[in-house]
Amino acid sequence: MSTEKTIRPRGSLFAALDIGSSKTACFIGRIIDDMGTFEIIGVGHKSSQGVKNGVIIDLEAAENVIRQSVHAAENMAAEVMRGYPLREVVLSVSGVHVRSFGHSVDVNIGGHDITDNDVRRALAKAQEKESNESLELIHTIPTFFRVDGQDGIRDPEGMFAEDLKVDVNLVSGDGAALRNMAACVERSHLDISALCASSYASGLSSLVDDEIELGCTVIDIGAGVTSFSVFHSGYMIFCDAVPLGGQHVTNDIARGLTTSKAAAERLKIHYGCAVASQSDEGEMIEVPRLGEEREYGKPNYVPRSYLVGIIQPRLEEIFEHVRARLKDSGLERIISRRVVLTGGASQTPGMRDLASHVLDKQVRLGKPIRLTGLPEAVSGPAFSTVSGLLTYVAEHVDEMPAEIMAQIRPESVLERVKLWLRENW
Repeated sequence: MSTEKTIRPRGSLFAALDIGSSKTACFIGRIIDDMGTFEIIGVGHKSSQGVKNGVIIDLEAAENVIRQSVHAAENMAAEVMRGYPLREVVLSVSGVHVRSFGHSVDVNIGGHDITDNDVRRALAKAQEKESNESLELIHTIPTFFRVDGQDGIRDPEGMFAEDLKVDVNLVSGDGAALRNMAACVERSHLDISALCASSYASGLSSLVDDEIELGCTVIDIGAGVTSFSVFHSGYMIFCDAVPLGGQHVTNDIARGLTTSKAAAERLKIHYGCAVASQSDEGEMIEVPRLGEEREYGKPNYVPRSYLVGIIQPRLEEIFEHVRARLKDSGLERIISRRVVLTGGASQTPGMRDLASHVLDKQVRLGKPIRLTGLPEAVSGPAFSTVSGLLTYVAEHVDEMPAEIMAQIRPESVLERVKLWLRENW
């Protein structure tokens, strides 16, 4: 397998579907040149129903929203699609359903030049180590190559060697959760062409090339889940998530100020901040009382500092959980000091400063940067995942486990027999 990205032919159409806790979004893209550049020709998104904290809890409600989102994207792309309905989508997998494992595998080369198939054999060998029947393999990503003990090899193909060692990041999803997601999509008369971890998609969408190469951690703060992925030397080497997000902040505000969730969400958007300031104490904001109609109840004013005092601890908790998960990953030695925040909740004022303080890293805010023709309304951080799904399916098909197994060529009679047994028994 060459480390160069496989690029789809010009004119190819493909679609992405992101089923989030707060919204379900569908993008339809088209390859416009031989370099793999693509443009957006259709966009649709609706408020999610039947999804809580990244988990589908009502199949019918989730299915209805999927249909509406896909239909809206098809209508926008009608001139290009010419009446043909969407058939296949690449689907995001919420971080709460994803597990990331690192494996090292050795392949004997025997002194000849390393071929594309040698690397595929190494990846297939790594995939065999993922034997948990409750998990479904999503990504097989080669992260580091060693040729006869020599580190730092970027592309081993064509090099002569006795031994090739490959470090591989295997990303798996919870089988039961994936089946529920697949049921929703298939009941909408769509086929799933690929799966992609949501935090991986967010990184592909919002990172510049140097960040992917030199190292960066992407933290996608969604409504119900905060997913994160670690990039190094051009590859994603780890991903994980914590089941906390912007909706938990909203719920805290509703409870703390005794108001409705709808009012709490408005207060968070209009007056919320992740870091307290001296002016917060003197600024008063009106908080609608729970269960009272505005025209009959007396106005209820509280200092803005009360609101910030509710928001900041929850956001600190989220970043502290992320910091702990990164430490437990065992990759702390190579994780970069660079962090990119994305996702809808990342737009809270002061979020960058708070993340920098808790994580002790350099932080910037990220949004989709690799798409052409993206409407202004869907160009913000909340659409990083669905945007990155298009980049994944356009350029990273070599990381799909089924694709690796389909293209591997057995190098000996024994390997041919073993491959035949795997496929037929």
